[in-house]
Amino acid sequence: MLKEFKEFAMRGNVVDLAVGVIIGAAFGKIVDSLVKDIIMPPIGLLLGKVDFSNLYILLKDGDKLAGPYPTLKAAQDAGAVTLNYGLFVNAAFTFVIVAFAVFLLVKGINNLRRKEEAAPAEPAAPPEDILLLREIRDSLKK
Repeated sequence: MLKEFKEFAMRGNVVDLAVGVIIGAAFGKIVDSLVKDIIMPPIGLLLGKVDFSNLYILLKDGDKLAGPYPTLKAAQDAGAVTLNYGLFVNAAFTFVIVAFAVFLLVKGINNLRRKEEAAPAEPAAPPEDILLLREIRDSLKK
C-alpha cells in the first residue's frame, strides 16, 4: 500500500497539481495585497476618503461596549454583530482580478495549442504494401 501511495504521489499530474496549488496560494496573497493596499485606497479616496475595510452595518451592539464604533475592529472587539460589506467588496475585487488572470492564462494556453495543431506535421511514412507496390511499378518502368 505504501508503494502504491508513493507511485500515486510521484506521478507527474499530482506533482504539477501540488506546484499549482502552492503558486496559486502565493498569487492569491499577492492579489489580495494588490486590492487592499494599492487599488482600494485610491478608489476610497475618490469616493470621499472611504476605507472599504471599515464599511459595515451594525446589527447588534456589543456586550462589552455600546456603539457607535469608529472602526470595524473596535466593533468586533466590543462583541458587536456586524455585516461587513466593505470586506465583501474587497473580496469581490480580488476575485475579479484572479478570475481575469486565470482567463488570460487559459486563453494563452489555448492559443499555444491551436498553433501546435495548425503546424504542418511531417507526412507519415506510407505503409509497407504501398512501398512494395511502388517498387514493383518502378521496376516495371525499367
